Amino acid sequence: MLVRKVPGFVPASPWGLRLPQKFLFLLFLSGLVTLCFGALFLLPHSSRLKRLFSASRTQQPGLEVMAEIAGHHSVSEQEPPPNPAPAAPAPGEDDPDRLVGVLRRKGWLRRTRPTGPREEGNRVAALRPQEESVRFNFDYNGFRSRLRHPVLGTRTDESKESQSLVRAQREKIKEMMRFSWQNYRRYAMGKNELRPLTKDGFEGSMFGGLGGATIIDSLDTLYLMELKEEFQEAKAWVQDSFHLNVSGEASLFEVNIRYIGGLLSAFYLTGEEVFRVKAIKLGEKLLPAFNTPTGIPKGVVNFKSGSWGWATAGSSSVLAEFGSLHLEFLHLTELSGNPVFAEKVRNIRKVLREIDKPFGLYPNFLSPVSGNWVQHHVSVGGLGDSFYEYLIKSWLMSAKTDTEAKNMYYEALEAIETYLVNVSPGGLTYIAEWRGGILDHKMGHLACFSGGMIALGAEDAKEEKKAYYRELAAQITRTCHESYARSDTKLGPEAFWFNSGREAMATQLSESYYILRPEVVESYMYLWRQTHDPIYREWGWEVVMALEKHCRTEAGFSGIQDVYSSNPNHDNRQQSFFLAETLKYLYLLFSEDNVLSLEDWVFNTEAHPLPVNRSDSSSTAGHRH
Repeated sequence: MLVRKVPGFVPASPWGLRLPQKFLFLLFLSGLVTLCFGALFLLPHSSRLKRLFSASRTQQPGLEVMAEIAGHHSVSEQEPPPNPAPAAPAPGEDDPDRLVGVLRRKGWLRRTRPTGPREEGNRVAALRPQEESVRFNFDYNGFRSRLRHPVLGTRTDESKESQSLVRAQREKIKEMMRFSWQNYRRYAMGKNELRPLTKDGFEGSMFGGLGGATIIDSLDTLYLMELKEEFQEAKAWVQDSFHLNVSGEASLFEVNIRYIGGLLSAFYLTGEEVFRVKAIKLGEKLLPAFNTPTGIPKGVVNFKSGSWGWATAGSSSVLAEFGSLHLEFLHLTELSGNPVFAEKVRNIRKVLREIDKPFGLYPNFLSPVSGNWVQHHVSVGGLGDSFYEYLIKSWLMSAKTDTEAKNMYYEALEAIETYLVNVSPGGLTYIAEWRGGILDHKMGHLACFSGGMIALGAEDAKEEKKAYYRELAAQITRTCHESYARSDTKLGPEAFWFNSGREAMATQLSESYYILRPEVVESYMYLWRQTHDPIYREWGWEVVMALEKHCRTEAGFSGIQDVYSSNPNHDNRQQSFFLAETLKYLYLLFSEDNVLSLEDWVFNTEAHPLPVNRSDSSSTAGHRH
């Protein structure tokens, strides 16, 4: 023992201590105890100490349970309010402004992230840590006050509505949308598209790992048709299950028009903050595609590395892809306060404005490295189509201040008139394709949007051109109708030719399929709103009947492989754009003009409505000349 080594120490007994040593030992022990208990009392925020010594004073059985039932917690444990979105108005309740204003005044909408812990499945929080709120106070109330018409139109007394047939037709289209959504939800919820024959989902590779393309594409259509329960299902999936932390290679164009366009539209229609935040965060993931010597983006972006994906320095960017970003990216700047999105698309506009154009035409392929055209192939159909559409719609979306877009559109349209517009021996007007001065006398289904585009732009053309453009729009739309009328199914082929005595018909099986495309009914809708000629509703109803007869299956709608067969085989795909575009345009064709009024909205190339920008910041997002 240690005490035996102390000099002069002689124990009174083998285990005993003398009195002085006992006193010293007890003094040491009492000091140690005092030190321990003193430290325990002086420790800050000691929950252990409170449990040991304060339970009898603070804990009364049942008080905490009663507090929870009353709807609040003790002050020390109370969470700050989460970061909710303004409650979506039920479709048909057109104005959420009052609740939005209340939430904004309380400061909830500006919080960048929740300040307390959240359970994994907490739907109220809605946003995961990596998808926290974007710090920007967009004036949603002000935006809604600038709309000239109620979003869903002025309610009429349906008991006195003279067009009971039109109402029944509209309800039929609504039933088709409900049927499409319910089967997608049952068999493919969260997948990108439904395969109705095999009753399962399809993912594909062009979205880089993003899921739910049909859900995002359907949001505004569900809202428009007042399918309230289905809209809430879609919104809940976006809140809880739409993850942005993906790592695949994605099409810049497809992600932009479907996902960002769909999210932006859903936000503007409802004011739900989750849609705004998701759109901006996803937009940021697309920005690496613009890291090229010219600023012309590559077509594919790798979400993991932020690189160009598989693209090489020698590959080309496609006019319709890099030329169809302007509408969405201006709205990303409008909703985020971040000018980078607008700067990217302004640079694209600058490159295209300054480059030499053969005969005033825009070829379909451009090198993002050199800034030169790669091929002299010009098409108003696939590869070129929506570039022209976004020029005239940029002019309209800017509240007619973006004169640069207006001038570029009408200059391009004049070149198209001069070199591409033809009339067949049978009197059908069509827009051919141009390959280095040689014409291919064919027109793709994708080019059939042009009738609606030309009608939309006719109002702002030169006075001497207005009537001509209105007639040109009508003639092109008639030609596209003929491509439907001349098939056995009354649905149109993917491409149709004007040669060998056959007009407005496909010449080979590889061009004879129909994949639920919207472009023809899109033009019907625009021509109806411009003219109110009943022929466009007649033609639209023919499409509805053909879809019901040939494309409806037990578990959804499917494309068909041959429009010239009276009993065609199905392709087992319910395309997301069928819900986003085809059914929406058909519904609008049989609706009043003030439902999603063209005075307030422009449709992106996936039919997602984006508002005309009448805010004070519009001058900073677009060009004024």
